[in-house]
Amino acid sequence: MAQYSNARAMLALIKASLQGIFKSPSAIFFAFGFPLVFILVFGTMGGSSGFSIKVAAAPGSDTTNMLYGILHKVPVLKWVSKDSASINKMLKEGDIVATIDIQKQIEGVKPEYKIHLNAASSEMDKAKQLQSILSGIVSQTDAEIQKRQQELVSVDMHVSAVRDYKTIDFILPGQLSFSLLASGVFGTAFVFFNLRQTLVLKRFFATPVRKEIIVISEGIARMIFQLLSVVVIVSVGYFAFGFTLYNGIFTFLSMFLISALSILIFMGLGFIVSSVIKSDAAIPMLSNIIVMPQMLLSGTFFSIDNFPKWMQPLCRALPLSFLNDAMRKISFDGANFWTIRMDIAGLLVWGVIIYGIAIKTFRWE
Repeated sequence: MAQYSNARAMLALIKASLQGIFKSPSAIFFAFGFPLVFILVFGTMGGSSGFSIKVAAAPGSDTTNMLYGILHKVPVLKWVSKDSASINKMLKEGDIVATIDIQKQIEGVKPEYKIHLNAASSEMDKAKQLQSILSGIVSQTDAEIQKRQQELVSVDMHVSAVRDYKTIDFILPGQLSFSLLASGVFGTAFVFFNLRQTLVLKRFFATPVRKEIIVISEGIARMIFQLLSVVVIVSVGYFAFGFTLYNGIFTFLSMFLISALSILIFMGLGFIVSSVIKSDAAIPMLSNIIVMPQMLLSGTFFSIDNFPKWMQPLCRALPLSFLNDAMRKISFDGANFWTIRMDIAGLLVWGVIIYGIAIKTFRWE
């Protein structure tokens, strides 16, 4: 009599699970439909709309002189107050048009003020408008000053060559990460609850297949499905909307690997949900309690910097925040795994916590 093969049993379970996943409308929607809709919407929007010029004081500049006070009263200029690292990052990504450095010369030297602009190359139209605004702003303040404008102020501009940071470069990683979270939680929770309720798991005890093979097979099937969604979503973003892959195929492979890690972690949340609820009607409610706050607070649609400062540390500590941050650093900055080690560490810590709870709560019957 041929020896029973758990390997063949695993392959059969993976195949059956994949067939079930592809027949599930909700699984298709969360993995492909939901993120693609938002990518199509935001991808066609391009850059930001509305006329305003977002600027910041250059790191280390003297902001106490008279001209800074005058410029802060100009309605079209939107000033950003951040630390030096954040300002440099925003300039690099095109989130601000330019940094402004105003220096008062020593007495007797003309012009009295020198204004130096460090402008993002992706915002050159607004940078030139800003240069014109600064050149004329002093002459508009006083008639006497107007007569000696050339003696009072000169404006020079340096253009920082930066890559265009498009809306799709921010939105796609967030939507991809949210898709992995939602599918991992909802999909795993529904599958294992139904297997338990229909006594399928219990019937497996009468077969030679080992218990862990059942869980591993389902996990592999769901990972294959989700990684397929990663390929589709990134491909649509890249070929249709110019999504940035800094190092091409190597960047994609890095996103692929970090996605695999996150899927494994997020499935643990699905195991917890499937074990603690009493009816399938409760799955959406409890899953949404886990998923929706993270969608809103983890920088999926807009930066965490928009939240109050007291709230930002809490937002950054969420597992989806670590994944969003890692995805964006990999895709746009070309970061390697060492560069995003803190994000990976954050995900791993959450993985330990999640599976610690899952092991305690998981039920076979």
